[in-house]
Amino acid sequence: MRGRLIYWFVAELHRLDAGAMAALDPDGAGPLASGLDPDFLEPVRVDRDDDGLGETGRMEHTPVQVPCQVEPEVLEALRMLPGGQSSRGELRLVLHFRDLERLGLVDSATGVALVQPGDRLGVLRDRQGGLVQAFRDPPGMYVTETRATGFGLGRARPRRNLLLVTFEARRQAAGRR
Repeated sequence: MRGRLIYWFVAELHRLDAGAMAALDPDGAGPLASGLDPDFLEPVRVDRDDDGLGETGRMEHTPVQVPCQVEPEVLEALRMLPGGQSSRGELRLVLHFRDLERLGLVDSATGVALVQPGDRLGVLRDRQGGLVQAFRDPPGMYVTETRATGFGLGRARPRRNLLLVTFEARRQAAGRR
């Protein structure tokens, strides 16, 4: 038995696609070789239309809907928000590894969750699909920490079951132009 989420919602996650961003670098050796600015670790801005202004180089995988549990104190704060705007800059979600495995969000070779710092939270919905809160970007809500928890559950085959994900509101750095 691996347990289950209680009072769950659905989070729309936008995972950073560093591989696609790196493909924007024509020679593969410049600052775009990783898709991220080497100093700020932010998506590099690229002038794609020769207007002298850099467009964001951030590219994301297709959004994925993941069942989640909102940390109780944050859930109460969300319920009390007038107009759905939050002055808080942090949100914690608990994801179940069973759901992550089902959605292909666990690396089968290493067992590491593919939800990583730099990924973005787009929308939080209730079980019926109703909007709880949309997170505007900028400033956005970005993953700053992931931590596997709940180790040792299950008598026959003990293993972990939960991933605690911390999101923080932050503005994206300008990067290089």
